[in-house]
Amino acid sequence: MQNLCDPAILFFAFGVLAGLIQSNLEIPPAISRFLSLYLLMALGLKGGFALSHSGFTSNVAVSLGAAIALAVAIPLLGYQVLLRFVSKFDAAALAATYGSVSAVTFVTAVQYLENRHIPYGGYMAAGMALMESPAIIMAVVFANSLRQKTVPNLVPLGGGVAALGHPSPQRGVSIGKILHESFTDGAQLLLLGAMLVGLITGDTGKAAMQSFTGDLFKGMLSFFLLDMGLMAARKLPQIQGKSPVLIAYAVVGPVVHATLALGLAFLLHLPVGDGTLLLVLAASASYIAVPAVLRYALPEANPSLYLGLSLGVTFPLNILVGIPIYTRLAEAVLR
Repeated sequence: MQNLCDPAILFFAFGVLAGLIQSNLEIPPAISRFLSLYLLMALGLKGGFALSHSGFTSNVAVSLGAAIALAVAIPLLGYQVLLRFVSKFDAAALAATYGSVSAVTFVTAVQYLENRHIPYGGYMAAGMALMESPAIIMAVVFANSLRQKTVPNLVPLGGGVAALGHPSPQRGVSIGKILHESFTDGAQLLLLGAMLVGLITGDTGKAAMQSFTGDLFKGMLSFFLLDMGLMAARKLPQIQGKSPVLIAYAVVGPVVHATLALGLAFLLHLPVGDGTLLLVLAASASYIAVPAVLRYALPEANPSLYLGLSLGVTFPLNILVGIPIYTRLAEAVLR
């Protein structure tokens, strides 16, 4: 209940309500984009300041290594499970969506930890950046492999051959192009650039930017979560008529992923704050970066499926109840 009394979370719930009653309340896209960039810039600066203070310790390396390991394991596991219920292309797209991360969920978790005075490593923002791309790359590899198997059957026909049974396969998408877009994406680049600025400027920069990264942060997050609540409510119709199994995956899958992260955090002796953020990252699903790439990288997949489930089901659950649960689990197991 403590999480539901947080102003930012209440604004998210209000946005969902406004969307469900079909209010004409909306945040202009340019404002929404600005809020997103502000949150990423502030988060990157916080991470850079923290990293400047702590240095590149073994704990930093272990935490980031755990993030990368989960970014590889989760989409592989998800793909194998989802193959039983949807087409192979949809399975690859869903695995990528749930194998990647949500920056807004992560930012909300950071604010939740700060409200509860639970210390965490600012370098976990780098972990978030590292976890975004592996799932996309694996989805493209899966899709290219599937397309290679879609070879037309050729039979003799007079002096030549004729194709029967299958259309010609779609040309595969370049992994190099996906990598370039992943690491030069504006939001991703801003996060990493802000972290570098924070790392270089250290405590001096932290003092100079305190009003930007501290005083404004809560209000900006509340405004952005209002917009996200409106978006989540408007995505709910996309999951109507979907298989109950897929809706169950959108609810249970993140819990399983968080459990994997909890076990890894326990084995690696991560502190509570870092462990909580690792659980949140593992449990989150992308609804911006990955869907944007999948629309052209996997056009065979159904966007209403992976976008509707991630934004209409998983994101609200994580924001409203998931973050407090993951925090309590980390406190119970990692202390």
